[in-house]
Amino acid sequence: MKILVTGYNGQLGFDVVREGRNWGYDTIGVGREDLDITKEADVRNYINQVNPDAIIHCAAYTAVDKAEDDKENCWNVNVEGTKYLAIAAKETNSKFMYISTDYVFNGEGKESFLETDPPNPIGYYGLTKYEGEKVIDKLLESFFIIRISWVFGINGNNFVKTMLNLSNSNNSLNIVGDQVGSPTYTFDLARLLIEMIQTDKYGIYHATNEGKCSWAEFATEIFKLSNKNVRVNSITTEEYPTRALRPKNSSMSKQKIIDNGFKPLPNWQNALERYLNELKQEVK
Repeated sequence: MKILVTGYNGQLGFDVVREGRNWGYDTIGVGREDLDITKEADVRNYINQVNPDAIIHCAAYTAVDKAEDDKENCWNVNVEGTKYLAIAAKETNSKFMYISTDYVFNGEGKESFLETDPPNPIGYYGLTKYEGEKVIDKLLESFFIIRISWVFGINGNNFVKTMLNLSNSNNSLNIVGDQVGSPTYTFDLARLLIEMIQTDKYGIYHATNEGKCSWAEFATEIFKLSNKNVRVNSITTEEYPTRALRPKNSSMSKQKIIDNGFKPLPNWQNALERYLNELKQEVK
């Protein structure tokens, strides 16, 4: 099986390529320097040349706050780029998997969002990711849409690395405590995606590590597991204003993963512990 993975320079794309190769598949990772997905002719030529059996589309414009002002670029990457890749996938009869986000939901209420719940994004980034979903649904008869949240991986920046860096110069930090979601280790997620792409169990899925927490609780666990003596002060979203609104409830039901015979990911605390060990190995 030949798998093309976009966003190779990002956290998830890097681990998906690594996992695909572990399975023995011809897994090709492409970054921005290899292919500009906002140029339709380039995309179609590249995909036709590679002729993959499957495309896992991890590339995205993910600068949530910047997106509010850089709308054209955000739209071009998340909507137009996705459209061009979907068209090329159709031409080459390649399976198509699109990585989406918890930000397609408004974050209201306390219940976990179901795959069937209507998206209602509150920020521009979330809007473009939902528009990407709609483009795929319109262009392709069968596809995977995988909504993920709060990712952390070995390649690139994330909340865990930020907290560890801040712990070197702070003994107390104010962290938002009223936004709840599921931290997700890209190593675990990549395994599930490679497993899924081999099947014909198409549709919309939510895929995160099990359990949920607030950012403040996540930070507390990071410091506890890494033996950092940092006090976490839980603050409200209103006390930490950002350019873009963020959903307060990013909890998503993963029932569809179970219903289709896939194994749920381990709980987020277990994932975080393994990730911190991976970071230590990298330093050696």
